[in-house]
Amino acid sequence: MTTTSLTQDDDLADFEHRLVTLDGTTRTVHVSGSGPAVVVLPEMPGISPHLARFARWVRDAGLTVYLPSLFGRDGAVPQADEGAEVFRRACVSGEFRVFAAGASSPVTSWLRALARLAHAECGGPGVGAIGMCFTGNFALTMMLEPAVLAPVLSQPSLPFGDPDGLEISEADLSQVRERLQREDLTVLGYRFAGDPVCPAGRFASYSRALGDRFIAHTLPDSAANSDVPPFFATHVPAPHSVVTVHLVDDAGSPTLAARDEIIDFFHRRLIARA
Repeated sequence: MTTTSLTQDDDLADFEHRLVTLDGTTRTVHVSGSGPAVVVLPEMPGISPHLARFARWVRDAGLTVYLPSLFGRDGAVPQADEGAEVFRRACVSGEFRVFAAGASSPVTSWLRALARLAHAECGGPGVGAIGMCFTGNFALTMMLEPAVLAPVLSQPSLPFGDPDGLEISEADLSQVRERLQREDLTVLGYRFAGDPVCPAGRFASYSRALGDRFIAHTLPDSAANSDVPPFFATHVPAPHSVVTVHLVDDAGSPTLAARDEIIDFFHRRLIARA
């Protein structure tokens, strides 16, 4: 695996940097690996060295990673003031439904098209997707694209201000629920027990909406890494990012076990079925 510093900006040199135009919108997508595709969505405030590390773990497990740039400076260590400004801009962007429960963010249409493209390019039975924090629920909405077979919601944080709310329209949720039953698929969810940004009520709402198709994992706060970048130290008051900045990369740690469960999920859905 490529080893890079988590305290310095990451140039993502081991990724191909592509300009991808879908639905009339062009975005940078960083691509690396071989095998079936997994779309790894960035968390706020962007593609950090910790998030790139997770993407490399997925890639090195025999999968092709598609890492779209949605906000922030790609590869940057999350700084407190810069990250806060990225957050403010995202909150007023028309692409994201930040405060509205029962609504799907418009950007998910582009992400579904990306999943469709990734499947066409990489083959296999389908595509995996993991959303984190700000993008946490997007992997669920992406299931409106038939190619998406393995969705993971890591600390889904929207909508803000509604701890029980879900960032997906009722019509979209109904289609996803029907597809999960019809195709015998499941959705994985991960959060820390004391996370106020992704509270317990949100997972309870997912469970009510999806039944046993939603498999929730709640990790103890004591399992979280405490050595975090400035944005998280200043603006994220509790353990939050399960497989990135709050992951403890030590054998036997609950966060490392969560990472392994997620990668195994992708393998079972995308490689074992191939």
